[in-house]
Amino acid sequence: MSSAVTRSTVVWQVLSALALLAMGGLHVWLVFHGTGGILGILFTLNGLGALVLAVAILATRGLLLQIATVLGLLFLAGTLAALVLALTVGLFGIRSSLQYDLALTTLVVESVGVVVLLVTTARVLRH
Repeated sequence: MSSAVTRSTVVWQVLSALALLAMGGLHVWLVFHGTGGILGILFTLNGLGALVLAVAILATRGLLLQIATVLGLLFLAGTLAALVLALTVGLFGIRSSLQYDLALTTLVVESVGVVVLLVTTARVLRH
């Protein structure tokens, strides 16, 4: 792999890690600002998972990097899908709205993050 391609892939890895950290950070912020119960526990686990995947995307190479990017993509797409379901039909008895704290911000961050991780995953799997 050429050094230009390697540098470009590293940039996408950094962007992917930042997307995961942003999404996880939003969920943890919500926990510290009033989201409790089972949803608060899930948001906390979401923040921890995002941190672990962000570190894995930055710290691994080869097959482990491929696994980390695929898992990061699935994780972020899953949180986006859960938010969309909560905003529309409800999820596990939980309904949300765009008026809920940071709902719109989270929707945007997760949507952009999915695109970033999709590009990163494609680049990593191609090489």
